[in-house]
This record gives sequence, C-alpha cells and structure tokens, in this order.
Amino acid sequence: MPTERITFPGHSGAELAARLDLPDGPHLATALFAHCFTCSKDIPAARRIAARLAAMGIAVLRFDFTGLGHSGGEFENTTFSSNVSDLLAAAKALDEKGMPPTLLIGHSLGGAAVLKASAQIASAKAVVTIGAPFDPEHVTHNFGDALEAINSNGAAEVSLGGRPFRIRREFVEDVAGENLEPIIRSMKKALLVLHAPKDAVVGIENATRIFVAAKHPKSFVTLDDADHLITRAEDAEYTAGVIAAWAGRYLDLKPPAPPIGAPEGVVRLAEADGEGFLQDVNAGPYHHALADEPLAYGGTNKGMTPYGFISAGLGACTSMTIRMYARRKGWPLTHVQVDVTHDKVHAQDAGAPSEQKIDTFRRAIRLEGDLDEEQRARLLEIADKCPVHRTLERSSKIETVLSAAE
Repeated sequence: MPTERITFPGHSGAELAARLDLPDGPHLATALFAHCFTCSKDIPAARRIAARLAAMGIAVLRFDFTGLGHSGGEFENTTFSSNVSDLLAAAKALDEKGMPPTLLIGHSLGGAAVLKASAQIASAKAVVTIGAPFDPEHVTHNFGDALEAINSNGAAEVSLGGRPFRIRREFVEDVAGENLEPIIRSMKKALLVLHAPKDAVVGIENATRIFVAAKHPKSFVTLDDADHLITRAEDAEYTAGVIAAWAGRYLDLKPPAPPIGAPEGVVRLAEADGEGFLQDVNAGPYHHALADEPLAYGGTNKGMTPYGFISAGLGACTSMTIRMYARRKGWPLTHVQVDVTHDKVHAQDAGAPSEQKIDTFRRAIRLEGDLDEEQRARLLEIADKCPVHRTLERSSKIETVLSAAE
C-alpha cells in the first residue's frame, strides 16, 4: 500500500500531519478518517481500515488533529468545534488534490465530528461511526475529578490513556453546547454505526440514539466484545471488512477495463499481518478473501491456504461446467456439489517412473435431480473438460517479475 505523507493548514493555521494511503491499482474513491479523542492517525484500527479500503481501490486520508501526533498547534487550545474545522480543512485538502472524499469514517469523538461535518462536505455519500458518542459532552466523563478544577480554574491536567493532557474550560463549554440530533436527522447520506456492546468508554446506548435519529439508508453492526480502541488485530480486521463490504454498496466504484493479457483483471495479494502469513486477496473492488496457513504451520487460520484456493478454483469450475452443459441439454439437474481434496503422492504411484512427488486433486461430485445413468456418466465426463482441470492437468507457464518498491 503506497503511502504519501502530506500536510495542510488546520483551523488555527498550524500544519496538520497526514498519511494518504493509496491503492496499488486504480483509484476509485476517497475516504477521510477522523481518529478518536487524544489518539492519532496511526492507531492499529486506523491502519487496518486504511489498508483494507486501499486494497479495494479507496484511498484513505488519516490525519492528526491539532496538537496531537505529528501535527502542529497546541492541543490545550482546541475544542470539539475546532476538530470539526480541522476535518473540513482535511476535506478541502483532498478536494484540492482532485480527490474529494466520498466516505467519512470517525472513531469515538472523531465519529461525532464526522457527523457534525458531514452536512458541509458535499462530496460525501456515506458516513461510518465507530464507538461514537451521540452527545459530544460524553467525553467529559473521562475527566473525573479534574472536571471541577477545569470549571473553577479555567484549565487542568487530565490523565487520558496514561498520558497527561491539559484541558481548558472552553473545551468543556463547547461540547456541552453541542446537539447532534438535528444534524443526524437531516443527514442525507448512508450511515453505518459500529459499536461494541461492552464498550466501557462510550456505552452502547449512544449507538442506539444515533441509529434511531438517522433516516434510512442506515445500518448497525455490533463489534461484539471489542474494546473501545479496537486494539485486537482480529477486531480491527473485522471492523475493516465490514466497512469495506458496506461502503461498496454506496460508493460508485467502477474499475477500469482489465489490462491486456489479463482478461479477468488482476488478483492482488498483500500482507495483512507482517508477523504471520495472513494475506488480503482482492480481485477488483468487490471481491475480497483472506489467505493464511493453519496454526500448526505458523499461521492464524483466518483464511484458506494457497492450496485451498487452488482446490476451490477446481471445484467451482467443475460445478459451473457441469451446470452449463446440463442447462444447454435441458437435463433435470437440480443441484451440484463438488468436494475437493489435495495431496502429494509419489509419481510412481501415478504410473510415472520417478521418485518425485506430484499433486493429486480428488473430486467427489454429487449430482441431484431425475437423471438417468447415461446422463450422470456424461456429466462426469464433462467434469474433465472444465478449463481449470485442463490447466492443472497440463503444464502451465508462470512468469515472475520484480516490481519496483515504493
């Protein structure tokens, strides 16, 4: 996933740091990601979501709000309203690059910010919130005893996530004056609400209120036992997958014609986990799968093995070939099932005079319907004419080139 580091002026004029994660292939749409309160653009959930969307052709801009991460300015002087202004500045920066955002994603208070900003970002067609508060004032629950000191003294230090932050009275007053309900009710964009029922930071009732206030099209998906920051890799993967699948329905993702020499387009694989073997498998913007190895071989068993994909290709092609023939003949075939297993056997077991091992794929084909024995026998013959069968049966030419690193 190529990444471009960019900066743009925020609400105060201070330079905000951002990462623009770009697709390896055609750029089909752009998303804008707003991180959680006092977090940064580089939290694991943001990185995983960006990688998953980039794999389907959606560029993702994730940036640090004023005074956080690598961005300039003073966090102490920010408010919820200034965060919204930073978000609008990010949308403007994308627009100036010819990449207006069509998808807005906000995590926690960033989710509240994208809801507030959505009406002012005309290019946006869809909005996603992750663990977002319905009422931005909810964030002050994290200030504990310091809230009284903030109100009394004008500012106080608050410990958030084990780090000290200085919060001013202006911030507290600003979130207290926010009311997102009218904005959510009038929002004319598709909405996806993601929330974990056991979220101990922002309760699930917030998701309910956001969902009830919004008009259709709207969707709600539970994140089960994920924590508020989506820190576990499997939760980040699930969240990213849901967003990717949902967004494809509301964004105009039109891939260009496939390149010459690849009539079915490019199947792109990229590491999803640098420590294990998990791979993102993408065939254009609409088709995604995971490839992995079993636990016993050092993988995480989250997807089919490479040989599993070969077996799936053989089985699918076999079933389709049988179906096409039966349909053309008008035969009463009601259902086809193909079970494929793979093994390696000594070549001499297959009748070849060699000690080398060869691959053996075994197909068990089940045909349902009022077919006579002659028809069943003919369909079994037709199975051997499946194109993938023929490809595996004869030698194939594999060309390998080294792509230039980004």
